[in-house]
Amino acid sequence: MNARDTAAIRTGLARTSRRGFLLMAGAAGLAACSSGPDMGAPQAALPLPEAPPAANPALGTGTPIGLILPLGASGNAGAVAISLRNAAEMALSEFSGARIRLIVKDDGGTGPGAQAAASQALDEGARALIGPLFAHSVAAAGQVARQRGVPLVGFSTDTNVATQGVYLLSFLPQTDVERVIRYAASQGRRSYVGLVPDNAYGSVVEAAFRETVPVVGGRVVGLERYASGQAAEAARRLAGSMAQADAVFLPDAADTVPQIVQALSGSGASLAGKQLIGTGLWDDAKLFANPAMNGGIFAAPDTAGFRAFAARYRARFGSEPVRTTTLSHDAVSLMAALVNSYGENGITDAAIQNPSGFSGVDGIFRFRADGTNQRGLAVMQISGGTSQIVSPAPRSFAQG
Repeated sequence: MNARDTAAIRTGLARTSRRGFLLMAGAAGLAACSSGPDMGAPQAALPLPEAPPAANPALGTGTPIGLILPLGASGNAGAVAISLRNAAEMALSEFSGARIRLIVKDDGGTGPGAQAAASQALDEGARALIGPLFAHSVAAAGQVARQRGVPLVGFSTDTNVATQGVYLLSFLPQTDVERVIRYAASQGRRSYVGLVPDNAYGSVVEAAFRETVPVVGGRVVGLERYASGQAAEAARRLAGSMAQADAVFLPDAADTVPQIVQALSGSGASLAGKQLIGTGLWDDAKLFANPAMNGGIFAAPDTAGFRAFAARYRARFGSEPVRTTTLSHDAVSLMAALVNSYGENGITDAAIQNPSGFSGVDGIFRFRADGTNQRGLAVMQISGGTSQIVSPAPRSFAQG
């Protein structure tokens, strides 16, 4: 299991309001593009339900689509898989006139299991694959899908497994970093320091941080990494660079960030006038309640879409959805939109990579040719025990 995938599952099960992890409109097919002065309309608006869904939906009729999940895995993985399967069923019932049929396969949470599941689904006629959940499973199933010329939309957050034809619909930390740093720069922040956890997640966000800061006209004046339990020591090492900075990047979880802030203050570094910056890991009520975090900013989807989705999910299944459950819902809705618009042969790389993108529960998204995605995120600011939007999520992508 990939470290970032494991962390995402733990976060998703621990709370249903993750980082704030596609908007539902009302058309079954792809909408025509329109444009404003510098933005393009999403290519497809994935549909809102017109009526309460039936209690026990079938898995659809029409073009077969494989859905690969670790349903037989133990512990958290199995629980997440059930929630994802439920959301897929919801999508079928909520998409008016959907002409797809889901072929559900259990990969057991393993690479060989995913390879076998992908082969079985394709042998049964699947024109595309949705899932699996983990990086090693996506890699295994993706290899089969590419050999057969069929696209796959998976849920791993590890961009190492993304490639042409193997797309990730997950919430990628790189997108968080780019959005929030660009916002900070728009507010006049130019000199950045960072304290980054020494793990797989830290490596990803550090790379995005180092890449984005100079692009927006800033400079990184200090950066330290820390192993688990050693954040205070790293904070002391960074203290000498703090005077040059007007922004502090702290991409860690709610349990750790306040300790780092305290360690920085204890080292003699002044945080006055400096912008605290985080990632989606900051989307946690525990962090909002800490007065030291007031004014801190992070990027996340607008929560309105997920709140509406969660209410429908609770009404249907009598339980709370895992935060990343929306991924399965929107992947199914995307496949239904493509089939309804272009027919059973319409699920192609060109259609999936449409630069105008699509719109789902958590806002707009689009796929790049390398298999990664770009999402339209809001920037949230912590204030008075909660978070509020200071820069709304875009409703369309820039042309080109």
